[in-house]
Amino acid sequence: MHKYDFVIIGAGLGGLLCGLILSREGFKVCILEKNLQIGGCLQTFKRNGSIFDTGVHYIGSLDEGQITNRLFRYFGIMDRLKLKRLDTEGFDILDFKDARFQYPIGMKRFVDQFSNQFPKEKKAISRYAGKLEEVIASLDLYNLKTPEAAAGFNSHYTSNAADYISSITDNRILQKGLAGLNILYAGTAEKTSLYLHSVVSHSFISSAWRTIDGSEQIADLLAEEIRSNGGVIRTEHEVSAFEYIGKRISAARLKNGDTIHGKRFISNVHPSATLRMIDEGRITKPYRERIHNLENTISAFTVYVCLKENSFPYENFNYYKINTDSAWGIRDLKDTNWPSGYMFLTPATSKSEIYADCAIIMTFMDFREVDKWKDTETNQRGEEYLAFKQEKAELLLNEVEKSRPGFRNRIKTYYTSTPLTYRDYTGTKDGSIYGISRDCNDPIRSYIPSRTKMPNLFFTGQNISMHGVLGVAIGSILTCSEFLGMEYLVNKINEIEIRGT
Repeated sequence: MHKYDFVIIGAGLGGLLCGLILSREGFKVCILEKNLQIGGCLQTFKRNGSIFDTGVHYIGSLDEGQITNRLFRYFGIMDRLKLKRLDTEGFDILDFKDARFQYPIGMKRFVDQFSNQFPKEKKAISRYAGKLEEVIASLDLYNLKTPEAAAGFNSHYTSNAADYISSITDNRILQKGLAGLNILYAGTAEKTSLYLHSVVSHSFISSAWRTIDGSEQIADLLAEEIRSNGGVIRTEHEVSAFEYIGKRISAARLKNGDTIHGKRFISNVHPSATLRMIDEGRITKPYRERIHNLENTISAFTVYVCLKENSFPYENFNYYKINTDSAWGIRDLKDTNWPSGYMFLTPATSKSEIYADCAIIMTFMDFREVDKWKDTETNQRGEEYLAFKQEKAELLLNEVEKSRPGFRNRIKTYYTSTPLTYRDYTGTKDGSIYGISRDCNDPIRSYIPSRTKMPNLFFTGQNISMHGVLGVAIGSILTCSEFLGMEYLVNKINEIEIRGT
């Protein structure tokens, strides 16, 4: 009987990163993925010759010396990625009813550009930028320093981002601009912490990049590194349950009845889905119920557009149209005003730097919209479901036509995805695009440590630290530090940078 040191469930970014870190340290690693394709939210698909990202549309902090860049160098993939830096003067454009904001790359440029737009508010804008820097400086791991053993939640986790922004300026329009990047994590005025807002906003203002020809290249490069270290990745291997010896898990039981034996197990699937694999009685009921009852972030509806050749210019920025009165209100999903906003982008392609090959249009959607089809399988959901998707797609395209007259004439064909699609292909609960929802009013309740109540089962992925490439990378370090030690691991990452210089 072959026994692995680590069996990792799910070949999304978190699972792949843990597999790379541990296989590099000489451990025997096996990663099990239920789908044919690895990558989770890094997956891409091709239609009519166009490549579409499913989850990772752009990445922050990839400039030389910045945190994501340093981590990618440690993972051994930074110099092998095909990347395009977004527009310095405006990587994101947020278009409200009463104001339009361009978010430039660089904190000084951000302060200068916003101050030019609001000359009487320069002090408030500078305070806001300073606060972002202060929050990041207080987070040891985001600066690749070993956290103190007793470090817990600092005040930034329990401070409300919306309250802070309104405390530094009474200008309601500027408040929208300062809060605007909450669209990158589906923030809410009532619950979003200053910590979450600061990490996401700071990361992308530091620098913003797209992958050229899709984000799947990240997964492929990580898989290549894992295999070169002797690790094994098995696709179409869906884990349905565990087997036990005493209080410890001894094997992962696959849906087909096979078993994969291991000493330790790491789950990169949603914590709630993981607990469903564990026999009743092996996990206390309060712990199980707490995880199952946690609120998850919203899902999305997406239209993937194949464009006629050389008909629409490539846009080196992301455009957000927001039809609500509040920057925090884009989750208002009432039928009467759906969609309340959308994201529009043209992926970077090696085909042309002048013309767009395709476009992605994305808006929030509640899973309850597709609940009636939740027990159906892909491509077997019937005519009513297809009609539902077409109706929603046409509504969304009508909105895009308002800001880009003539866009419809450039469309060759289009495809759609719903919360069911996200659920089935990325393995997230109810198609949640950002994982478990965080609440600054009770941060401990939604805190998921990498250690579980099972002695040799651990969590990783977007629900451990934070969503996004950077958040998941930090989460993988937290998980692997349970076996390697945090100081050892942080030193290893910093050594790579020293050797590189």
